[in-house]
Amino acid sequence: MTTKAKYQAVLELGEALNIQNGNVTEENGVLKVIGTAKNPYEKNILWDKIKEIGGENPSDIMANISVADDSVYARHIVKSGETLGGIAKKYFGNPAKYQDIFKANSDILKNPDLIHPDQELIIPNL
Repeated sequence: MTTKAKYQAVLELGEALNIQNGNVTEENGVLKVIGTAKNPYEKNILWDKIKEIGGENPSDIMANISVADDSVYARHIVKSGETLGGIAKKYFGNPAKYQDIFKANSDILKNPDLIHPDQELIIPNL
């Protein structure tokens, strides 16, 4: 199995996330991946996938993923049925962090229990 085949799921995730300026080369059994993620959250998702496949410190892949916008952790479009607690759990692993999302969006949110589909929320850097 080539290194590229081993990390195919990472490459597919990069395409799904629309990573910009992407370049993938394989040299002496080491996969070199370069690209720009939209935000820190998407960069973290890619790194999590790399570690899932290659372990905590993989030696057969070198990734240089930069971030286009690090002023926020992510931007989230609200879907029907979502809550701030659920969104906080998705991004931070802790539903109690909904308060941080609420504060970061106080210009459009007046009540943490009232969000609407298609609203774009800022997910702050914590």
